[in-house]
Amino acid sequence: MRLAEIYQSPNFTENSFHMETTTYTTYQFLEVNTPELATAFLELPMKIYADDPNFIRPLDQDINKIFNPKKNKFFSHGDCTRWMMKNDKGEYTGRVAVFINNRTLRKNNDQPTGGMGFFECINDQQAANALFDKCKEWLEERNVEAMDGPINFGERNNWWGLLVEGFSEPTYAMNYHPPYYTELFENYGFQVYFKQFSYGLPMMMDRPEKYYAKSEEIFSNPDYHFEHVKKNTLEKYAIDFMNVYNKGWGKHAGFKQIKKAQAMKIMEAMRPILREDLIWFGYYKDEAVAIFVMLPEVNKYFKYVNGKMNWWAKIKVKYHMMRGTCRKVFGAIFGVIPEHQRKGMEAAIIMAANKVVQPQDRWDDIELTWIGDFNPKMMRVAENLGAEIIKVHHTYRKIFDETKPFKRMRTIDGSDKEEDVEAEKTEMES
Repeated sequence: MRLAEIYQSPNFTENSFHMETTTYTTYQFLEVNTPELATAFLELPMKIYADDPNFIRPLDQDINKIFNPKKNKFFSHGDCTRWMMKNDKGEYTGRVAVFINNRTLRKNNDQPTGGMGFFECINDQQAANALFDKCKEWLEERNVEAMDGPINFGERNNWWGLLVEGFSEPTYAMNYHPPYYTELFENYGFQVYFKQFSYGLPMMMDRPEKYYAKSEEIFSNPDYHFEHVKKNTLEKYAIDFMNVYNKGWGKHAGFKQIKKAQAMKIMEAMRPILREDLIWFGYYKDEAVAIFVMLPEVNKYFKYVNGKMNWWAKIKVKYHMMRGTCRKVFGAIFGVIPEHQRKGMEAAIIMAANKVVQPQDRWDDIELTWIGDFNPKMMRVAENLGAEIIKVHHTYRKIFDETKPFKRMRTIDGSDKEEDVEAEKTEMES
């Protein structure tokens, strides 16, 4: 790969006689393979969002980790590169990463599909097109026929989708974008592959009456019990987490089975911010069958550190944790294994947590992790709880051969038409 490559993009204008003329902006692409360019990659968003009070800079270490083959396991079954883009004045005007995950390249796709993400760009369609073209060219050289974006070179729960509604402060590891990005993507030809809905609700709000009734049925059954985690026995809960995750998510598209070591790593990663009474498990005959993980919304702390996590930043974070600056929790994980769904378990684990958390009056709001429109059953769980959509992200797909038909992501029940989703919602409501 050459260090720098030149791209010329046409810019169409009209003179006073309405005759079209064509001018060209020259863009230079620099592959990010030096510390200086890696720093430029981290710093560009500070230019894009300079006047946006809701932008919270991601931690530098989190972004760097994604592009480090020694720390990101996706490099073991994929490939990734990224570029900085300069205009003909030598100014950085955009950045982008492009990647292939060989495990999902053809999975549930009609064509080999790669990904692009970490896109940032000035408000200029020609500049955006240059970035998109660069990704397309790289993927086509590897016999890839479509790309999804903006997505992560990693798990779906982080840095996934383009923000199109709800331009408030992002939760940790959630993409935040200016409104004009929607136009940049759609003008290039990206189409919505699936929508991602983030739900929110007040922590102290009364839960729907039917939640009380359904949960009491479970509470009265001695085969069921609920408990929150305890830090001194995290290994036990890591095993419980692994079992619920693998049975509840492991067979879904985009997810895969995890092992005990991975589950333990997740638990240990949560330890510094974990509050025992916010992470709950439901058991049937002592087997874990449900999980509800809430965490303090750490971006309420990280907004004060400007992307750094040095010793001074850690002091700032600790200070705000002690002051109780954060009044919001993030519902990171919620699930019930298939055998215990539609039995009231969803309501019961929420009400079990409510009985402990609500009387403390410690938290104002809860924002739930995003739910794809391919999962109408989980959307209904959130809506039945009284939650409302507060943010919308789009995962876009661009098929390079525009003569080929475009299909949205299939719903979990196997349908692939929007009307099927609506029909299922109507049935569940009735």
